[in-house]
Amino acid sequence: MKKTVIDLLLLENKQLNKDNFLLKLQSPVPVSEIFPGQFVNVEIKNAQEIFLRRPFSVLDVDYKNQTISLLVKILGRGSKKLTESQVGNKISTILPLGKSFTLPNKEDKVLLIGGGSGVAPMLFLAKICGLPTENVHILIGARSSSDHVDIEEYKPYGNFYFTTEDGSLGEKGYVTNHSVFTTNLNQFTKVYTCGPDQMMKAIGRIAIKSDLFCEVSLENMMACGFGVCLCCVEDTKAGHKCVCTDGPVFNVNELKW
Repeated sequence: MKKTVIDLLLLENKQLNKDNFLLKLQSPVPVSEIFPGQFVNVEIKNAQEIFLRRPFSVLDVDYKNQTISLLVKILGRGSKKLTESQVGNKISTILPLGKSFTLPNKEDKVLLIGGGSGVAPMLFLAKICGLPTENVHILIGARSSSDHVDIEEYKPYGNFYFTTEDGSLGEKGYVTNHSVFTTNLNQFTKVYTCGPDQMMKAIGRIAIKSDLFCEVSLENMMACGFGVCLCCVEDTKAGHKCVCTDGPVFNVNELKW
């Protein structure tokens, strides 16, 4: 699917917890070529002080019904304004942007690790990766149980594990402290992750030491989505690259970590 500026119809605006909302959008054209790790740039309408579009990871795509779901975490004025959109509104988007994760092979056993809004592409990847449930393990971290989003819909696609910093859900600590990561990492053939920068760097460095395939979806500041504004440049072993066009998904061995 070529990059397209398109108005999507807001079908659902559902609050998941204090800061996270699910926006389900209807496309007038097929969305068969949108994959986990790619993102959508959204225009924030009726907000004179907000000039730039905001990037959001794709949480889910219903290819049959041509809907796209975005996980919107309130981080500032732009995201907050978007969560106030009403069902029936038209929302201007540019999509699909960026490169997606490399889909696993049928014999792989994968560990997907998400933190914060980075849980969105992990759930999407779990759903469409095509592996049997026993080969997909999803580890999600948050500050507390109230920060976790409901994953009930995605339970058929993998085995879930949770961490919270206060110990209110799952194991206490960060995702890198969870037993599935600290004691069973060698059972996996591929690791995928998206979330806070320090979380991904910690995971990436361990994966490199373990000689384990690992892809990360970076969350650098992105304004244009086309590699023009140079807001999202990342220093890689091959030089500076724009996260919005050369990424956001990178193999950890490409990065200067």
